[in-house]
Amino acid sequence: MWKELFRKSIHICSAFIPLLLWWNSPVTLILIFLALSGYTVCELLRLSGHKIPVVSKITEIAARKRDENRFVLGPVTLCTGIILAGLFFPHHNATIGIFALAFGDGLASVGGTLFGKTHLPFTKGKTLEGSLTCWTAVFIALWIYTDNITCALILATATMLIEMLPLYDFDNILIPLATGALSFLFV
Repeated sequence: MWKELFRKSIHICSAFIPLLLWWNSPVTLILIFLALSGYTVCELLRLSGHKIPVVSKITEIAARKRDENRFVLGPVTLCTGIILAGLFFPHHNATIGIFALAFGDGLASVGGTLFGKTHLPFTKGKTLEGSLTCWTAVFIALWIYTDNITCALILATATMLIEMLPLYDFDNILIPLATGALSFLFV
């Protein structure tokens, strides 16, 4: 459980990215890209037996069982989803997509790990409780952000349905892009 909380705290911290994008979008996107590049180099070095003190330790702490002795892809897809949302969408829509990723995907596995009892078919282990946690987190975040209950209801449902798909780490790309794109219907 502590591993999942640690991993998802990183996800949730990405909710601060829209503020940085608002401040200076080009600089923020460049910094995220540099962080992504640096992580990739550190991860390749870790896999070849050369551990980078802080980065390798964080990666080892946050890695899932399925990631053992493999390239840990989650940070790459998380950064990629945020960068693409920041590049393709106006700030308001990018924020919606990033919030869906940060709060929805960030809390779904915590809710599923803590309370999950009802496994959903065809989702490779996802639970109803985790999916409802995702929906609730996105609904609350987007209702507060948009002040539009219809928008929040629809986007929370869309995010939950995407999060339920067995996409592994690739939901980190699809959630901000799909939710951000769908939000154009309400802006």
